[in-house]
Amino acid sequence: MNTKVTMKDIAEKLGVSSVTISKALNDKDGVSEELKEKIKRVADEMGYRYNTMAKSMKEGLSYNIGVIVSERFIGDDVQSFYLNFFSKISKCLESFNYYGILHNLSYEDEKNLILPRIYNENRVDGIIILGQLKSDYIDLLKNIDIPIVFLDFYDNHMEVDTIITDNYYGAYEITKYLINNGHKKIAFVGNIYSTSSIQDRFLGYCKALLENRIELDFNYFVNDRNEDGKYIDFQLPKDLPTAFFCNNDQVAYHLINFLQKSGFHIPEDFSVVGFDNDIYAQISNPKLTTVEVDMDTMARTATKILVDRIKKSRKSVNRIQVPGKIIVRDSVKDIFTDEKEEV
Repeated sequence: MNTKVTMKDIAEKLGVSSVTISKALNDKDGVSEELKEKIKRVADEMGYRYNTMAKSMKEGLSYNIGVIVSERFIGDDVQSFYLNFFSKISKCLESFNYYGILHNLSYEDEKNLILPRIYNENRVDGIIILGQLKSDYIDLLKNIDIPIVFLDFYDNHMEVDTIITDNYYGAYEITKYLINNGHKKIAFVGNIYSTSSIQDRFLGYCKALLENRIELDFNYFVNDRNEDGKYIDFQLPKDLPTAFFCNNDQVAYHLINFLQKSGFHIPEDFSVVGFDNDIYAQISNPKLTTVEVDMDTMARTATKILVDRIKKSRKSVNRIQVPGKIIVRDSVKDIFTDEKEEV
């Protein structure tokens, strides 16, 4: 039977004082960040169990973080991009001895401005809003008396810490990748009024076209969802493009299936790219060329900022952009190469 690991055991193993161990495990000042991380790592390896309940009662904190996601981003989709994001947030929170509580915000509660029970019942010390909510609901949350962080979107609330992927540059780069493969007739698939992320991706797409003297064609803007964020049937332009840039991988996956059922082949007839590098990029046939979102860095940054806010150790407000990268797979046709081979 294993004996209970104490702070003294950890101190003896590392050759430091028990006071140093206590400061590190409780995130107090007086210990370098490097030593704190080492102590926490060794504590985990030795099986040390934090007495979160006692700590909570002493400090008046719950040691829970609420993560609010609109149901339109999850629904019945077990492969949701945001469920994967929440998993990474939860792991990051564990390193601060916090637990993540997922709140799936219903359409009705969002519409009627009903605050989540996790807040009303004082069950959380802070909130991460994961994915864009309606502006009036954000106004409601902004005025609550606990810290909040925006993750994967931004709006006009400049006084709220925000962590986003670099949607603009990622979209610019992948559109340029299509152009470098000979494509000039490139459609954008997405509702540009839906979220700030989609708007920035659209602007990056426009920048790449304009920079390469390719005229914007409004017939090549293909809507994918209604005002409530629910996906709708694709309506393709009469003059078909050679490539589609989809605002996310799930949309690209559905578009590929739609085109294949219509008798077309990917990438022989159309090239398709997405954004996120989630599970849909892997299960797509062919596998999808896309922009990878660095969820690990975004989750780690958001949790660190929020915990600092709770401890009142952070003063400046941050809007942080995390770069992504293009992942090349099999869904893009190189028109230049094909033209050379035909000659």
